Amino acid sequence: MGTAVYNWIDERLGLTEALTFAKKKTVPLHAHSFWYYWGGLSLFFFIIQALTGILLLVYYRPGADAFESVRQITYQMHFGWLIRSAHSWSANLFIFSIFVHMFSVFFMKAYRKPREFGWFSGMGLLSLAMVFGFSGYLLPMDELAFFATKVGLQIPGSTPVVGPLLADMVRGGPEVNEFTVQRFFALHVVVLPALFLPLLGLHLWLVQRHGNAVPESEAAKPVAERKSIPFFPNFFAKDLAMWLIALNTLAVLASLFPWDLGKPADSLAAAPPGIHPEWYFMSAFQTLKWLGSWFPGALGEFLGIGVFNVGILLWLVIPFYDGSTRSGQRGRRAHYFGLIVVTAVAITTIAGYWSVR
Repeated sequence: MGTAVYNWIDERLGLTEALTFAKKKTVPLHAHSFWYYWGGLSLFFFIIQALTGILLLVYYRPGADAFESVRQITYQMHFGWLIRSAHSWSANLFIFSIFVHMFSVFFMKAYRKPREFGWFSGMGLLSLAMVFGFSGYLLPMDELAFFATKVGLQIPGSTPVVGPLLADMVRGGPEVNEFTVQRFFALHVVVLPALFLPLLGLHLWLVQRHGNAVPESEAAKPVAERKSIPFFPNFFAKDLAMWLIALNTLAVLASLFPWDLGKPADSLAAAPPGIHPEWYFMSAFQTLKWLGSWFPGALGEFLGIGVFNVGILLWLVIPFYDGSTRSGQRGRRAHYFGLIVVTAVAITTIAGYWSVR
């Protein structure tokens, strides 16, 4: 009977062709193969985000009742605290995994021909993931989320001329309030998924089409000396093992370090000490703070936004500068540029936390 069911499904969905493709697909095996798992880990944490988000969506009420609904989820619903904590921790792990994946792709030169669109789509996914995190952070509408969102909106609000207008459009007015929560909720559960899922599908298709890139040290070897393993079942089993490790890590963090819910937001109260944006915005926040102190007024804001926009643009278009496997000196310059970016992001992030401790 099992064979008959399989044949019935196979005739309609082509399972045999899919399995044949999976068995023929290979994954390079070398000293840096560990970095291949981070794309799959990013996908895993996104799936956790979707599942836990759907469960939270059942009880969450945007608007004026936002805090009360989150309080009920956390303290009254069975295992609501665990679902909320898993959602919050997996959001941070999701963005962290994408960052690791992006830097590994950069230093393995996986943006080179013919993988340019894989790089562009990946950068788009990272941008949407950060907006996911920013929009979701406000939804509990507790004290920390309220003031951290106000601080975070200072970054786009610092853009000369159009910045204040953009910030007002995002907030739904001059201040963060229940209308801001409703806008962020619609963005978080409708607009962003509608943009993210098609782009994710394109990114995964491009990975399957072009395969995994190898570092320059492996590319220099003769084809006969390069090692690889079948994607299915060898690499697939290792990928699942990494997912299991990630699930256990998430379970430990969510259960032993549950996500806190502070006091309800009060727009008339003074901001508590140490308020800052989430860690993935800390580098931009600290850079703007430094430039604002060195160049007071609009000049500092203009320089801060300009530095980040130029940096992001250069990072995005790196395939056009170092797009060939024979780029030589350009490849070395791109490598040094990546080291400078990693160092600068690390220093400004650490400095940002140091200044608010």
